Amino acid sequence: MFFHIVLERNIQLHPRYFGKNLRENIASKLMKDVEGTCSGRHGFVVAITSIEEIGKGLIRDGTGFVTFPVKYQCVVCRPFKGEILEAVVTMVNKMGFFAEAGPVQIFISNLLIPDDMEFQSGDMPNYTTSDGSVKIQKDSEVRLKLIGTQVDATEIFCIGTIKDDFLGLRRSPSGKTGNLPA
Repeated sequence: MFFHIVLERNIQLHPRYFGKNLRENIASKLMKDVEGTCSGRHGFVVAITSIEEIGKGLIRDGTGFVTFPVKYQCVVCRPFKGEILEAVVTMVNKMGFFAEAGPVQIFISNLLIPDDMEFQSGDMPNYTTSDGSVKIQKDSEVRLKLIGTQVDATEIFCIGTIKDDFLGLRRSPSGKTGNLPA
């Protein structure tokens, strides 16, 4: 899920940022441009950990901007099919529910929820077992398994299931723990 990798990027800087703080200005621009973005190939860039190398700048004709090649290390989040995750439920509806695990959003269809759980509408929609012992609602923590990922140029879409052994509710918003071992 999380990887520490080396990437490269060209950073374009306006001449007003040149001077004794040039390296800090390049690092600041790199963090602003890269952190929080998603590339289909590498995943979500969570954080830049270090800058390995800043190459020689190339002046852009007619603009005065300079392009610097930068090699940097970063932590990326890339989910894979079959991975088991713990996530927080963000939305519940009759079609299923959405959950987030870090920057990854996952949809769990009602077909991938155990058969003994039914959708309950109301002011706080949820999926509840027939005996009422387990209730999945907004802000619940669930353990799920990714059964599919769709990689786009700028986004990663995931489908998950809780219809398997040791998957389901971990903790409800009220603090009540689910039926899973820690």
